[in-house]
Amino acid sequence: MRKSLQLQADMTQEFGTCVFDVTLDCEDGAPVGGEAEHAALVTELALGAAHEARVGVRVHPVDHPCFQADMAAIAGQAAGRLTHIMVPKVESVADVQQAEQALIEAGARDLPLHVLIESPAAVHRAFDIAAHPRVQSISFGLMDFVSAHGGAIPADGMGIEGQFTHPLVLRAKLEIASACHAHGKVPSHCVVTEFKNPDAIRNAAQKAARELGYTRMWSIHPDQIRPILEAMAPSEAQIEQAAQIILAAQAAEWAPISHAGQLHDRASYRFFWQLITRAHQTGCFLPPEVQVFFLAPSSAEGSP
Repeated sequence: MRKSLQLQADMTQEFGTCVFDVTLDCEDGAPVGGEAEHAALVTELALGAAHEARVGVRVHPVDHPCFQADMAAIAGQAAGRLTHIMVPKVESVADVQQAEQALIEAGARDLPLHVLIESPAAVHRAFDIAAHPRVQSISFGLMDFVSAHGGAIPADGMGIEGQFTHPLVLRAKLEIASACHAHGKVPSHCVVTEFKNPDAIRNAAQKAARELGYTRMWSIHPDQIRPILEAMAPSEAQIEQAAQIILAAQAAEWAPISHAGQLHDRASYRFFWQLITRAHQTGCFLPPEVQVFFLAPSSAEGSP
């Protein structure tokens, strides 16, 4: 966890912005019987993180005996330094409501929830879960999802190729992405376990982004971060086109414009503004005329 936070700080300095979140883990990271001590350690690390750091915590599931203690200790003490609380194995809106109530009891009324959907039944309820106002992001738990099928999905459904070709896995990913976009939430793609192959990771991230509509992706090893960022980031040509269109639209006070023989209006302005925002979030170079939008809150006034 300390290495992850240090890597985040180093890359923030390199890119000029924080380009990935660190999620400190209590679910799989805490030894049995040592959950309270681990929660205290996680809280200490979150409180000691750099000011510009983006740090979340994955607590135990809502039906785990340590869930309430996790929330009371971590959210109760470190809410002001956290970007989110991640709740695994969410099955229904009732689980989200239980997590929200725990945040309220801990005094963390404004802290967002990120949730992990890891079963066929939870996928069925993805749209209802995404609609909850406290939910900011939904992640797909691939391995638990495959395991929940009792062997009906083969083991290669968890692999680099099978997770993008098996119909049941692919359907689940699309349902989650669609639910998120329907309610303005962030779909976060599952891990790729083949962390020694950067090309495979890059290709998986490109498929997740370009074919399935995911805008974030989990990493399980530091070597995965840069390939994921590269795959999720817009290209130089896309950034240049978006910058030209947004600047021309701003000059026209957001009236329709013609650019390279094509008509653009507020619908396409939103698309290209989102592209520029994603470029900024992934540490891409932006023209100075566009970079100014991100320098201060007042700089973005009048943006689409």
